Amino acid sequence: MKLLLERRFKGDAYTVGTLYVNGERFCDTLEDRVRDLAGGEAKVPGETAIPEGVYKVIVNRSPKFGRDLPRLLDVPQFEGVLIHRGNSAEDSAGCILVGENKEKGKVLNSTPYEERLVALCKAAQSGGETIEIEVV
Repeated sequence: MKLLLERRFKGDAYTVGTLYVNGERFCDTLEDRVRDLAGGEAKVPGETAIPEGVYKVIVNRSPKFGRDLPRLLDVPQFEGVLIHRGNSAEDSAGCILVGENKEKGKVLNSTPYEERLVALCKAAQSGGETIEIEVV
C-alpha cells in the first residue's frame, strides 16, 4: 500500500497537505510547521513537522490514544509519529492529522477519515502488504 503526503502550504504555524492512497486523493492533512532540520534549523518538540522522505507504516495500538493507528517508523529525530484525527496544529505534536481543510489552519470531519484510513491500512497489513508513506 502506497501513501503519498504532498505538502501544499507551509506556513509559520502549520502545514497543509493532501494525502493520496494508492494514487487516489484521500483527504487533506494538517501538520506542524516544517523546519529545515538538515539545514540547521532547530527542532521544536511538539511543534515541528517530520522531514520529507519515505517511511514504513504499521498499524498498532497507541498507548496515548488507546486505539489502533497508523505509525510511521524510523523517522529521524522523531518518535511516536502517528496519523490520526485532530483539528489544529496544537493537536499534532509532530503527527499527521487527516480531515477536510475547509477552515484556515484546520482540518474538520477528521474522525471518519481516520477510521477509514485505519481500516484500509489494517486490511493491507493483514494481507501481508508493506505500507509506505512518502512525504514530499
